[in-house]
Amino acid sequence: MTHTKNRAKTARRTVRTGRRALRREAPTTVALLTCAADFAAMRGYRSFRFHDHAEYLRRMEGLLRTLTSRGIHVRVGVFDPGEYAHYCADTGGDPDTSRARARYAADVTASGPTVPYAGQALEHLVTQIEYETTRQATWELAGDILARAGDCACCGDDLARTSFDRASHALTRLLETAGPGSHHVVCSVPTEDTTLLAAMHARCDEHGMVHLAEAEALVCCTVLAAGLATDSPGGLVVRSTALSPGSAGRGGPGDGPPDEVRGWTLRDGWLRPLSEAEVFNAYCTDAETGEPVPPEPGVVHRPGFPLPPPED
Repeated sequence: MTHTKNRAKTARRTVRTGRRALRREAPTTVALLTCAADFAAMRGYRSFRFHDHAEYLRRMEGLLRTLTSRGIHVRVGVFDPGEYAHYCADTGGDPDTSRARARYAADVTASGPTVPYAGQALEHLVTQIEYETTRQATWELAGDILARAGDCACCGDDLARTSFDRASHALTRLLETAGPGSHHVVCSVPTEDTTLLAAMHARCDEHGMVHLAEAEALVCCTVLAAGLATDSPGGLVVRSTALSPGSAGRGGPGDGPPDEVRGWTLRDGWLRPLSEAEVFNAYCTDAETGEPVPPEPGVVHRPGFPLPPPED
């Protein structure tokens, strides 16, 4: 009888251990109310029991820490009350229930922008989420502009495809010509309703190899392509930091030369280099107010170098 009880206990422990192991392999998604306005909107539901946004964030941070302490992989996205209301209307769910909120969080984070939680401070996590959300929205808007571009009036080619090819070619040539170092590329394209803004980081090693984050490069290339397809008066600025001595291929300011800033404007379907004075004016002017901004110490302004367009 004792042996039977022991075998039963061992079997239960084995089942629990197996469940815990499987739980660690099942990722968890969390949707976060990042701003106070969204939190206030959710307070209209009686089943939403939180009353203070700061306390809500502290509780969510505690939940994230608990999950990761158990070895569970967690990704975090944005909980949008407006989207949530539409989601419940489309799915027929009752928005004033925790079940509907959980279902929305699982679905929205499965298809929307998310960031992994790795123990970073909540303020940093919120900044990461907002950055990813903005980047996703920028990419989708630029993609919509390309989709509406149609065909070239001269040759009949698909403008979306050819513009993306030209943008990819331009960015590749630019980074290769910029040479060894770390390069921060910012592309801006004005539209009827807003200004598309995309940034990417790249590093060129001493052997001419370019290393970059594909997600950032895709968004930057799409925004530049949208500007080329619509003949927009956009622009592109590159800030370059030379490789430090003994950095073994890692970019960094160190004791090397000052950072260099160069610029180009979009014209006639390609990038035209700006003069040194034009680069200075563009980099030292507040984009919103138009007021001059003092030059940043340790930065020099250089004219953009010519980028030969593709043969087509």
